[in-house]
Amino acid sequence: MKFIGRNIQIGKGVKLGKNVRIGDNTTIYDNVEIADNTMVANDCIIGEPLADYYTNKKYKNPKTKIGANSLIRSHCIIYSSVETGTNFTTGHRVVIREKSKFGNYCAIGTMSDIQGFVKFGNYCRLHSSVHICQYSKIGNFVFIYPFVVFTNDPHPPSTVWKGPEISDYTQIAVSSIINSDVKIGNNCLVAANSFVNANMPDYSVFAGTPATKISDIREIKSKQIKGMHYPWMKNFSKGMPWEKMGFDKWQKKKRNG
Repeated sequence: MKFIGRNIQIGKGVKLGKNVRIGDNTTIYDNVEIADNTMVANDCIIGEPLADYYTNKKYKNPKTKIGANSLIRSHCIIYSSVETGTNFTTGHRVVIREKSKFGNYCAIGTMSDIQGFVKFGNYCRLHSSVHICQYSKIGNFVFIYPFVVFTNDPHPPSTVWKGPEISDYTQIAVSSIINSDVKIGNNCLVAANSFVNANMPDYSVFAGTPATKISDIREIKSKQIKGMHYPWMKNFSKGMPWEKMGFDKWQKKKRNG
């Protein structure tokens, strides 16, 4: 354990693993666990207290867990009760609200806002300026591109909050809006600037406002190779667990344990 920064505030019950580094002016609130080989950069807040902290004299900060080999870049705020898997990374000025849970190898881009009570699978990638509403559920290997907004209130203002559900390997392109309680299947593609307010079946491409199905994703030709681009996992491997062996071999290895 080595502090490299100045003006660091560490609360009670904080546990820091081996080779954890903390940048200048960062505050770690009570009951935070940061696992081995993690870097928390300058001006971050980890374990930000919940609203009761300001009114309840008996308030106890819930446990917050940051997984091993993570990188939290400067000016991020991570609320108490958040849990991340290993190899978690953020851009700058990210806000992650309470009760959010992330699998392994998730990346959250600069200026993104995770509004809490959200569940992510493994290898999710959110690019810059993405807004994820409360109660969203996001599967594995889901990529969400800049300025995408998830909503959870079908008739605002109300107290009926149901976030979207996004299944594995789905891509959501720039500036799209995903409406409340929408279910998007596996291996789907939401085209840029779309407004999705209906469920999307597996392998579908939706576009427009409101978005409608325009094709099966497996009909889209690749600009990289001769043939079809989707499922994208067969043509893209950078940073993925199948990078050195290919998707098919990885799947076979995974099935065989």
